[in-house]
Amino acid sequence: MPLNDMRREFDRDSLSESGVATDPIRQFQVWFEDAVKSQVPEPHAFILATSSPDGQPSARVMLLRGCEPRGFTFFTNYESRKGSEIAANPRAAMVFFWHALERQVRVEGSLEKVPAEESDAYFDSRPEGSKVGAWASRQSTVIPDRESLEARVRELEAEFADRQVPRPAHWGGYCLVPSSIEFWQGRPSRLHDRLRYTRDGSSWQIDRLSP
Repeated sequence: MPLNDMRREFDRDSLSESGVATDPIRQFQVWFEDAVKSQVPEPHAFILATSSPDGQPSARVMLLRGCEPRGFTFFTNYESRKGSEIAANPRAAMVFFWHALERQVRVEGSLEKVPAEESDAYFDSRPEGSKVGAWASRQSTVIPDRESLEARVRELEAEFADRQVPRPAHWGGYCLVPSSIEFWQGRPSRLHDRLRYTRDGSSWQIDRLSP
């Protein structure tokens, strides 16, 4: 099918200023709960966009591991491409898209490392294979082949066979502290509803954006 013919209408729901929470984190939690109840696949998946010091953007799919009043938490390798970009420019954007609900959430803000104790606690909850993988992978670096990676995994499995796998120092969490959060609800004729929350001191201002 030609791309120009791939169209569909969005008519599932609407979004009004009177129908949302005054706090965007709470509104996100409401929408996230809706996505879970609707059995949206991987509802905690999101796109994380960062940029290099010279302005080159990059994006990848991540998994959300926490949503608290302070912001949105995820875990990764601090020495990966994203980690290097965050160290140089600690501002980023997130995008969640729940196609079945015709909803999108865009988050912009600054990134902070979470306390080591929080990273330890989450790392301890991971499957053993994922723990070993965090040690084996020099994320984003060039490797000669798949076999070398698997050989390193076997070495580490033997090393940690009789003890708990500790969290590597190069692996941990970030919290994206939002400065703005936009909620998007698909509507017919591409006249979508867009409500944007922006920080106003200790509170939030809500504005409707043109679609």
